[in-house]
Amino acid sequence: MNPRYEYRALLACDIAGSAGRGQQRLQEIRGVLRSALFGALGVAELDRRDFAYADTGDGCRLVAPLGLPKAGLLVPLLPELGSRIREHNRHAGPDARLRVRVAAHAGEVRLDPDGTVSGTPFEALARLLDSPPLRQAALDGPDGTPVAAVLSQHYYEETVGHGYEGLEAGAFTAAEVRVKEYAARAWLWYPGSPVGPHGGPGPESGSRERPAEAEPRSVEQLVRATGNGTVFAVGRGGQYIHYNERG
Repeated sequence: MNPRYEYRALLACDIAGSAGRGQQRLQEIRGVLRSALFGALGVAELDRRDFAYADTGDGCRLVAPLGLPKAGLLVPLLPELGSRIREHNRHAGPDARLRVRVAAHAGEVRLDPDGTVSGTPFEALARLLDSPPLRQAALDGPDGTPVAAVLSQHYYEETVGHGYEGLEAGAFTAAEVRVKEYAARAWLWYPGSPVGPHGGPGPESGSRERPAEAEPRSVEQLVRATGNGTVFAVGRGGQYIHYNERG
């Protein structure tokens, strides 16, 4: 049988700071990530058995089933994943807490008869996951960030750019990704970014007006810590404050 080529949505997760925890602890936190991810898929009404799942050592990779809308891998999946990891961290010791980086991309992949999935979209996915803006976003904030995600420009345009319900453009921040030979614009999301309709002023109901695209900025310009919380600068130039639980 010959290989076939299909357009698929891709999601990759990586546990930040996994090195140096020891083999037993690494296995435990890998299990926590897998459980949180599968649980979040369930909340998003997605059957994990429909996905090609690959363990990457300190993370995992999902290949979505053919025809799955790309927006389905964003909301409510990412907020739910963040909530589950945050809840785990509340009860875990310092060496068992997680911060997770997530990258989303899509493209035509090769599916071999033996079940192997490969192709150039995975190269871009790996570069996004390893990018400095995403790494910094996962570290910023008083207590670290349970989940920080990055979308490729292509993924952003075909989800957020199409105005899907629950995906507000202001929840994503433009950044320049440069890793090895890969250089492209991407879009960051992390807790503190408003996911869903804005409470503040915006275009009138029913308006088709879209905000102008943000110019890429450094992570230092995007996120800064304050005494009461973390201020997240977003694509439209506004600022949203995510307050710590301690007030």
